Amino acid sequence: MKRKTEKPSPEAKALSLFLMAHKTIKPTYKDQLKRINRLWDLVTKDELSNSEYMEEVQKMLAAHGGYSEVVEKTVRFYIKKTGEWKLQGDDKYCTDAKQFADKILKK
Repeated sequence: MKRKTEKPSPEAKALSLFLMAHKTIKPTYKDQLKRINRLWDLVTKDELSNSEYMEEVQKMLAAHGGYSEVVEKTVRFYIKKTGEWKLQGDDKYCTDAKQFADKILKK
């Protein structure tokens, strides 16, 4: 079985980090995280198309308020928990999250 070394989209990353952060708060988040991770595993094994995966990601994002809302909630969660935002990078998710973190930390 050959695995792809493809990276998830910023939307998938946002959803995954949101669900990971909030899984202890709500059991349904834990179930959704397991589902999205299982689907990603299928994508990397070529058993599910990336477009089908992204369709599911978009549905879940919409259910949680959309991409921007999910990023903001995740950043707020970690800042409240640790007092800072540590994730760094130059991908779309990291730059979007950094913008929210800067706004939240300035208040």
